[in-house]
Amino acid sequence: MARGRWKLLAVLAVCAAPLIASYFTYYVIKPSGRTNYGDLIDPRRYPIPAMASSTLDGKPATLADYKGKWIMLKVGPSDCQQDCQDQLFAMRQLRTMQGKDMERIERIWLITDDAPLDTMLLRVNDGTRMLRAPAGAVEKWLPPGTDGPLSEHVFLIDPLGNLMMRFPARAVSSDIDKMAKVKKDLAKLLKASAIG
Repeated sequence: MARGRWKLLAVLAVCAAPLIASYFTYYVIKPSGRTNYGDLIDPRRYPIPAMASSTLDGKPATLADYKGKWIMLKVGPSDCQQDCQDQLFAMRQLRTMQGKDMERIERIWLITDDAPLDTMLLRVNDGTRMLRAPAGAVEKWLPPGTDGPLSEHVFLIDPLGNLMMRFPARAVSSDIDKMAKVKKDLAKLLKASAIG
């Protein structure tokens, strides 16, 4: 008789263990639930504004021209020092790392002044779309990070034209560990998205 009770208690313990473990995990350990590296942005708060943007040769062009593609967006002045050059190179590498999905991604640099660009910089970054946009409009639109100026962040716009993610400052750089996290975010988004 006592043996039967022990068996019954053992069966009950086995059945109750997952429930107890889940309560313990949720209420004591409190998982964060965050799996992305970049910060998600509510696109309703940051709709892409109408900006008087243009190509380098002065023809009108907007971010809406690239709808249907994922956009990695960098902003900053034309005086592109080493950190800026590393960021542009890293954007190219991130796109290439996506393999067959790389054609779904555009790289855009919103240049926030009218100064001429270095010819070598243009040559090295062939394939990066470069648009000039008013600095004031860009600063009003993009949400600032707490860890650095806008020029140190890379933003992501989805194929529907929604600003949806900001990567931490200097994440898109020559730092291999940070780049791996950004690559993982991009791969997850491309896999989950049926558009773009």
